[in-house]
Amino acid sequence: MDIRVLNTPLPEDLLKLKWNGQFELMNQIIDQRLQKDLPSMLKERLKLEKEIIARMPLDFIYTKQQALDILRERISDFKDEEFDALFADSAFEFIFKEGQMYLKNNFFENLIKTRLNYAQRYVDHTEDAGAKLLDETIAAMKEKGELSCRIHVKSSIWIDPAYEKEGKTVRVWLPVPKEYAQVEELQIISMSHEGMVNDNEVEQRCVYFEKPYKKGERFTVEYSFLNHMKYVPLDPSAVTDYHPLKCLEEVKPHIVFTDDLRSLLKEIIGEETNPLIKARKIYDYITSHIMYSFMRRYVTLPSIPQYCTTSMKGDCGVQALTFITLCRMAGIPATWQAGLYATPLHIGNHDWARFYIEPYGWLYADCSFGGSAYRAGNEERRDFYFGCLDPFRIPCSSAFQGTRVPAKTYLENDPYDNQNGEIEYADEGIPCQYVHHETEEIEIRIL
Repeated sequence: MDIRVLNTPLPEDLLKLKWNGQFELMNQIIDQRLQKDLPSMLKERLKLEKEIIARMPLDFIYTKQQALDILRERISDFKDEEFDALFADSAFEFIFKEGQMYLKNNFFENLIKTRLNYAQRYVDHTEDAGAKLLDETIAAMKEKGELSCRIHVKSSIWIDPAYEKEGKTVRVWLPVPKEYAQVEELQIISMSHEGMVNDNEVEQRCVYFEKPYKKGERFTVEYSFLNHMKYVPLDPSAVTDYHPLKCLEEVKPHIVFTDDLRSLLKEIIGEETNPLIKARKIYDYITSHIMYSFMRRYVTLPSIPQYCTTSMKGDCGVQALTFITLCRMAGIPATWQAGLYATPLHIGNHDWARFYIEPYGWLYADCSFGGSAYRAGNEERRDFYFGCLDPFRIPCSSAFQGTRVPAKTYLENDPYDNQNGEIEYADEGIPCQYVHHETEEIEIRIL
C-alpha cells in the first residue's frame, strides 16, 4: 500500500463522516465506491483510508466525564472550568466516535508532561530526575568535549493469542542500530530464531525472521553498542554555503513544500542568508511556538508538518519532521534519526533530526527536548540541543519513510519510524491491536 496517496484528498462527504466518528457507515460507503470505475489514485486513497479508520479510534477511550473524573482525582482542587480552558488551548487530543467525543488514553500524562503548573498540583508529583541527568550530562560533555554511553538492550515482539494462527508463515522485523554517525562497536548478542541482519546501508535497519508460526512464540534480538557523542561549539562566522546535494528534496506525503509553509518560513528567517543562523531560527521557532503533545498514530495524519504548524503542537517526530521540511525549503540538507531514547532511568521511543552545516558536517537538532528546556526556562539545555545530542540514543532509522528489507507486504503499524518492529503473516496483515512489543534495558552505562 503506497502511503504517498495520503496527499489525495478524501471526498467531502467522507470527511464529514470521519470527523463525526461515523466509521462503520464510512466503511460501508467506501466499499460501495470501490466497486465503481474511480481514478486509480482515489481508489488507492480509499483503500488506505479503510486502514486508517480501523486504527484511529483504538487509542481514544475516555469520555469527557471520565476525563473530568480522572482530573478531579489526580489534580489538587481541579475545577470544571479548567477543563474548558485547557480544551480551548488544544491541551487534549480527541476524536468523535459515533458523535461522542473521546480523549486519548494518555491525555493525563500529556497534561502533566507539558504544563508545569498541573504537574506541581499532581497528587503523586515527584521531581524530574530525567532533567537533572540531562543537565549533568550536558555539563560533562562541555567539560570533556565528548561523552560515550554503553547501551545494551533486548527488543521483543509477539502476537496476541487472539490472533495467533498456528502454521502460517510469519514475517518479523525487529529494529537494530545503524552503525554510523554516533554508533560504534555494534554487537548482535543473540536472536531468538535464525534470521537475517540487514546491511548497515538499509535506512530502517532490522533483523528479519520468516518461519511457520508456533503459538506462544516471542521474537527477540539482543544487542549492545557504544554511542559516542562530541560537543561541537558553533560559530556562524565560520560557516560556508557548501553542502552535499542530498536531503533537500520533497518526499510525499509529508515533506512537501506547500505555499503555507513557504509563507511561514519567510516569517521565520526573513532575509537571513547564513545557513547556521537560518537553521537556528527554525529551531527557535519550533521550540518556542510548538507545544509538545502526545500524538495519535502517525499513519492517521495526512500531512505532519501542516498538522504541526496549524495546531501548534506535536510530539518529537512531528516537531523533527517539521524542522526537516523547513530546513530543506531553506536550502539546508536535513534528515531523520529515529529509534529509542535510553537512559539508566527510562527507555522509550524517540525521533530527532540531523542537518548539514559546513564546516561542521552533520549536526543534530532535538526540537522536543529543546522545547521542554524552553518551557522550563533552561536556556543552556535548549541551546545544547541545537547542534548536539546526549549519548542516550539508539538510532535505528536514518531516513523518514525509509526503506525496509525485505519490503513489508501489508501496511506497517508505523510506516515512518523504526522503533518497535513490525510483524505480519505472509498472506495477511495483523491489526495493530494484536501486536505487542517490549524493549528491556540490560545495561545503560556512561563511560
